[in-house]
Amino acid sequence: MLNTLIIGASGYTGVELVLILSRHPYINIVGLVVSEKSPNIGKSLSEVHPRTKNIIDLPLQDIKNLLINKNKIDVVFLATSHDISHELAPKLLKNGCIVFDLSGAFRVKNKNFYKNFYGFQHKNEEWLNKAVYGLAEFQVKEIKKAQLIAVPGCYPTVSQLALKPLLDANLIDRTQYPVINAVSGVSGTGRKASIQSHFCEISLEPYGVFNHRHHLEIVEHLGIEVIFIPHIGSFSRGILATIVCLIKTGIDSETISSVFNDTYCDKPLIRLYKKGFPSLKYVVGLPYCDIGFALKNEHLIVIAAEDNLLKGAASQAVQCMNIHFDFPETLSIL
Repeated sequence: MLNTLIIGASGYTGVELVLILSRHPYINIVGLVVSEKSPNIGKSLSEVHPRTKNIIDLPLQDIKNLLINKNKIDVVFLATSHDISHELAPKLLKNGCIVFDLSGAFRVKNKNFYKNFYGFQHKNEEWLNKAVYGLAEFQVKEIKKAQLIAVPGCYPTVSQLALKPLLDANLIDRTQYPVINAVSGVSGTGRKASIQSHFCEISLEPYGVFNHRHHLEIVEHLGIEVIFIPHIGSFSRGILATIVCLIKTGIDSETISSVFNDTYCDKPLIRLYKKGFPSLKYVVGLPYCDIGFALKNEHLIVIAAEDNLLKGAASQAVQCMNIHFDFPETLSIL
């Protein structure tokens, strides 16, 4: 059994981690931790999230009282803000923990990225260089060997899963930037109350155009410039991405289908559409990324959908853990 700690357990992503890991046969959850300013310190998780009642009812502990050496901890999930992950991860790693960080603190190797997009100077260059980017379908060998796995952001996950097979097969005409229009539910803004994410204040609107943190993450790991236009919609969870790109002359639909099928034939959490297109209602609450496409002449439209809290966060983190420890990839996820 792996003694496991979940830090940031009361947030939307944190509680999804708790639910997935609570049914994992090789995981022993030894602690649920929240920030020192959390009003939930001392409460049981089911008081904050009644859906966990009779499933797991550990108390939520204050992070300032976290004693890493008190018990042997094998695995830590950081469902925390980037600044907390940046501070905590090196301490946990020094104590031999395998760390799955769901924040943006270790996703991009370029240190200037953090100063420009996160507003802080990255001080853990050694671990930044050692961290493995956990895009699970493409990083299996690297994830198996890593001590620190930086789980991709929700938008970068859906965008890369849709585009990377086409790029790897050299099908995209790079003279035109792919355009990614993606709409996320309000859960992507976190659980903390804010007028900007208040359900009654949101309709459907773009934000972070040309300066969203996930833009550079997508560019960095795809190796190609893109136009990324994120939107927030008046629904709770899920991401639908509509991606427009130019395909090289002479490429037909059968070739594109073959590329997607060859890439994902042994990837159980990717579902490909032979006809029709993905929809949020088919992925919300599930750990899949659904992908479909339409081609007219050289103009390709790829539609991809995922649950931002699952495939875009918690279930992908557990998928990475399963890969690392040689468990079945979908264990406790499906």
